[in-house]
Amino acid sequence: MTPTTETTVGIGGAAESTDMVLNIGPQHPSTHGVLRLRLVLDGERIRHAEPVIGYMHRGAEKLFEARDYRQIVMLANRHDWLSAFSNELGVVLAVERMLGMEVPERAVWTRTLLAELNRVLNHLMFLGSYPLELGGITPVFYAFREREVLQNVMEEVSGGRMHYMFNRVGGLKEDLPAGWTSRAREAVAAVRSRMDVYDDLVLGNEIFRGRTRDVGVLAPEHVHAYGVSGPIARGSGVDFDLRRDEPYLAYGLLQDTLKVVTRTEGDCLARFECLLEQTHNALDLADACLDRLADLPPGPINQRLPKVLKAPEGHTYAWTENPLGINGYYLVSKGEKTPYRLKLRSASYNNIQALTELLPGTLVADMVAILGSMFFVVGDIDK
Repeated sequence: MTPTTETTVGIGGAAESTDMVLNIGPQHPSTHGVLRLRLVLDGERIRHAEPVIGYMHRGAEKLFEARDYRQIVMLANRHDWLSAFSNELGVVLAVERMLGMEVPERAVWTRTLLAELNRVLNHLMFLGSYPLELGGITPVFYAFREREVLQNVMEEVSGGRMHYMFNRVGGLKEDLPAGWTSRAREAVAAVRSRMDVYDDLVLGNEIFRGRTRDVGVLAPEHVHAYGVSGPIARGSGVDFDLRRDEPYLAYGLLQDTLKVVTRTEGDCLARFECLLEQTHNALDLADACLDRLADLPPGPINQRLPKVLKAPEGHTYAWTENPLGINGYYLVSKGEKTPYRLKLRSASYNNIQALTELLPGTLVADMVAILGSMFFVVGDIDK
């Protein structure tokens, strides 16, 4: 075999026996932010891929140690900016577990409802942006239209459009506005009535299916090895969802409605289909929560807390099924008003590592299709 040497594009030569090193990003439309992919190419085929992260690292975990238990909600809110409500939910669940605190029933059901609405908002962004990255511009306009409908009800209840800051230790910030549940039900019905756009316009498109079928196949053993979770893992046949397998909030009472969507193909198309079907199910779960809220008697939406909130000395771990996968929160307390340590396990960080297995052996032309099907947020990687 002829010995090869590596040449960085723009510097070295172009001999036939020379491998090309190509940098995708850190600023590239397909990387959803400042993510860099270092690819080693053999002609048009990728031989090696290395995701290079850390360009927008915020140091949130260190900042947690200098903020009290009310203030850390703001920091946790922002790493996955498409899943803000779910992010803050995991933190308050960890603190409540440390305190041994029971949350009012109305708060539990309202949290579950808002978490599922947030899941739909997250998925709609990827349902629109993924076809856009493959050359189909129309779906993203529909996605923003549906997102706007749900954003309106989320903004009405919380005051925020992306960073809601509505969770509190012990419940929620305040009660629901008068008539809000009716408007939320109308919004869910409106979005559901238009989901055929993605069922027909995207999945029914032969070009889209040709670009995604049998492309970027992720084996189940690699899912387990890299800790991949969420729709990406379920697209490879890994049947695991915390809402069913270790229920929190009100999910234990929603098992008849909750559907864990899986595929066995493990390719880009399977991951998109899981995301789409999960969006349909999230809308059903939101309706079920609205039905339950309508039957609940009036009551408190949160617990009264002391002026200075201190968690007892000890440690605990809480994890949630975020829209992009499993988020974990390891909280260590020394009995002070600030955490001694709060370690964040984010879904995108683990999911993006699987690119080292997915990309080698594929064509450069398929790189964008594979990268887009990983459904990641860079802030969730560089937390």
